[in-house]
Formats: sequence, structure tokens, C-alpha cells
Amino acid sequence: MNIDPVVNVLKSIAKPAASLIINQAQRNETVVRTLKQFNFDPVQPPKDVDGVYVYSLIEYGVDKPEVLLNLFREREIKNAFWTAYTSNNPLGFYKEVEKFLQGKDSEFDIRLMRIELRSELKEFGEIFIKVAKKTKSKNYEPFPEWNLDEYSAEFKSLIKEKIRSFCGRQFVFDAFKQFCHKNCSGYFTVVGDAGMGKSTIAAKYVWDNKSPCYFNIRSDGRNRAELFLESIRKQLIKRYQLQSAEKANLADLLEQVSKKLTAGDHLVIVVDALDEVEQETVGNLLDLPPSLPEHVYFLLTRRPYTTEKKRLSAPDVPVEEVDLGATKYVYLSREDIKEYIRFFLNKDEDYKKALRQWIQDRKIDENDFVEQVASKSENNFMYLRYVLPGIAKGDYNDLSLKQLPDGLKDYYQVHWVRMGMDAKPQEVKVFILFILVEIGTPITWKMVADIAKQHEYDVQSVLEEWVEYLKLQDIKKELCYSIYHASFLDFLRAKRVLDSKRKLFEEVNQRIADYLIGKMA
Repeated sequence: MNIDPVVNVLKSIAKPAASLIINQAQRNETVVRTLKQFNFDPVQPPKDVDGVYVYSLIEYGVDKPEVLLNLFREREIKNAFWTAYTSNNPLGFYKEVEKFLQGKDSEFDIRLMRIELRSELKEFGEIFIKVAKKTKSKNYEPFPEWNLDEYSAEFKSLIKEKIRSFCGRQFVFDAFKQFCHKNCSGYFTVVGDAGMGKSTIAAKYVWDNKSPCYFNIRSDGRNRAELFLESIRKQLIKRYQLQSAEKANLADLLEQVSKKLTAGDHLVIVVDALDEVEQETVGNLLDLPPSLPEHVYFLLTRRPYTTEKKRLSAPDVPVEEVDLGATKYVYLSREDIKEYIRFFLNKDEDYKKALRQWIQDRKIDENDFVEQVASKSENNFMYLRYVLPGIAKGDYNDLSLKQLPDGLKDYYQVHWVRMGMDAKPQEVKVFILFILVEIGTPITWKMVADIAKQHEYDVQSVLEEWVEYLKLQDIKKELCYSIYHASFLDFLRAKRVLDSKRKLFEEVNQRIADYLIGKMA
């Protein structure tokens, strides 16, 4: 079937689209009318591949810009799509489209119009699969998973949240780049205390380079070797179309990948928070291989460690570390911190106006504010993530700049005291937070209420009061809560050593045990 007349009709629809197609119902009417114009049955698509492709293009193309319609009319694109469909390799399609566009005017137009090409290709593929299923033809089976993300979908929201206000850290990326240039493979580790931005560095590298990744998250229970291997295995199989690799160990997977790497290509796997890994077996954390094939690198992050907790033995592989707290990086980290503060002051739409008002009310010079808050932060980004929004929201209206907490630990303690958490009437709030600490996985507020033996509304009020320190997740259509950051988890756990809280912890653990036994009964 000649696709040109279809594209021309879609172009004529696209021109007035902004004014004519204003809701889904009108769009559906336009799709049905266009299908009928080319003798397609709106209920039953044709069975042949050409027919399904054109049918899908009509469903997709109504109100799309010309540059995309022209792209899908190209024979090379159509052939690349079908190859990717039949081999269950959607990423292959994306890469072929990128290769096709390289140097063409349409590549410039797509960038100029800020079209998210990956999203458009994903949308078309999903429509094609939907239409193919309606044909009831076996020729389209098995239906592929049309996911064009090069990193695991399980970490997509985490990565986007981490990089929302990313600033600086170029010296880390430069050091890693030099490491890869000097060595044919190896382990490169970013070391730093809680809140120094290790996870954000990992997220930024993954976002920019679409690297395979795994983020160990103790509070979610995603910190075990078997979960890491399962996730990385899926990512590598999808990316490199590995065969018979569903049960392969990591070393075998890396060997298979190395054979597929072309000249000048390499593989970087990003693994965040090795210090949060729970692993009873001996050997390397996450069973990381003691040797690596050529052109395979790991970018790791972790907190400072003692020798016995290193658990990364790779005697024949280059190993290098960047310690964010090292003296030689203090100045660079301080400059990054100041850039981050200026981001909040000048670019953050949620907080910049209120922050500037706070500064103005106290007649503080902007540069003095940046310098003093940077000093207060002790080069800790997590401190700024809490304190700057807190200033904007009025939490520190009764304090001067010099009275702000010093460092992340002091911040947590000051906030704890300001919330009156050590007072007897607040024990219920402490109890509820300790449940989140001890349970170890995200749970619903209803579960918290059952364990605490408190009214659900009261529990929900406490969780909302501490929401900035908690992570909210939709798990099986239920809103679940866990502690947001390991540093706050550490702070709460440290409360165990206080005599006044030890009894409370014992009661929390007993209530959790009683709840779980009751559920099993």
C-alpha cells in the first residue's frame, strides 16, 4: 500500500490541530474518519504487515508534527521497525532511527521543536502492538515488550528525582573518564559520607549515558545480591540481545557482552550504595567478579569503610577511588555546594521567591547568604535539600542565619527538638517513626496504624507531618511509606542507644512481631 497519500492527509489534519483537536473524543472521530477514507475497518484491522503499519500510523499520526509523519513514511524506518518488532529489540529501532536522522535537516527540526523522539517511537510501537493484537493473526506473536528505556524502569522515577536540581561534580566525572581512558577495564568507586551526593552522581551518569544500573535501597529491601543480578541480567539481555542468558551469572553475562562490543564501544555498569548491601555469603559484595573482560567498567558508590568491610577483591583489575571528603576535593565540593544554593535562589520555581524574601527581610547580602549556608552545610547536599526548602516554608523565621543548624546531624537533632519529639506527649509520633525504621520495607499507613494501635487518621497526620523525610511509593495501587534517606535512618537508629528510647524500641519490635504473627494465623 502506498503510504504517501495517508501521510499527506495526516499533514493536512496536523496543521489546524491546535485549534480543532481539543479533546480525545474529537481525536477519535478524526481517526475513524481517516481510517474509513482509506477503506480501513475501524473495528477490524487488516492482517498484512503493510496494512497494520499504515493503520497504526493513522491512529498515531493524527495531530502529530510533519517531521514525525515524514519520518515514519521512510522505507528504511518501516523496515527497521519490523526488524526490531520481530526480534523484540525496541532499543535497536531507536538506535537505527538515530542513525538514519544523523546529519539530516529533520534531526535539527526534532531538536528545535523539542520533540522527545524516544517517547514518540515508544508511542508508535505500542499502537502497532495494540492494532496487531486486534488482527488476531499469529504472524505478530510473540508480542514484544516495547520499552525504549535503556536503563531499568524500576529506577526511572528515582533517577529523575535525583537529577532534578543536579549541580557540579564535574571533577568526579572527569576522574572516571580518565580512569576509563587509562585502563581497559576496572572498578571505580566514589566514596563519601551520607548526603554528599553519591546517589545523585550515580543517577546523573546513568541519565546522561543510559548505563545499566542498580540502586541498593536498604529501606525498600532492594539490597541483596540475587535482586541485583536479576535486574542487571534483564538490562543486559535487553540491551545486547543476549541468547540463552536467562540463568547466567554476572561473569558469564559480561563475557557475552564483551564479545558484542564494537570498536570504540564499552560497557559501564553503575551500582549505588554498596554500603547498604545485605549479604551473608563471603566474597565480593553483590558477587562482583574478581576479573573483568576488556572494555567493561563498574562505577560504584559507597560510604567510607574499614578494610574488612571493603569486600571488593579484584587483584588483576585496575581499581581506583575518589573520596569526596578528601582534602584535595574540599574546594571543588564547596564550589559545587555554592552552585547548588544559587540554583535554589535563582532557578528553583518552588522556593526561589520565598528564599529571596527571607534574605531581604534580614537585609542579608546574597553572596553572604551563599557563603554562610555553604559553611553550615559542611559540604553536604542532603543538608541543603532539607534546610533551603525549610527556610522557604518559614520553618526558620525565628532564627538568624548564624543560628541555622551546623551540618546534617545537627540539622536532624535541631528539627527533632523543634518538633518536640522528646516530650512525653509526642511518644506516639516517635513510635510511628520507629515502626518505619524497624519494619525495613515500605508499608501502608493502615499497617502502621494496626501495629501502633492508633487511629488511622492520627497515623496519617503524623506521616504527613514528617513527609519530607519519607519516601512515598505506589505499590500494587496502595500508598506505602519508608524512610527517604539512609542518613535519617541512621539518625533514628542512633536513638536506640538512649535509655529513654530503648524501651520504646523493644515495644515497637514486639508490636511488629505480634502483627506479623496475627497476619500469618
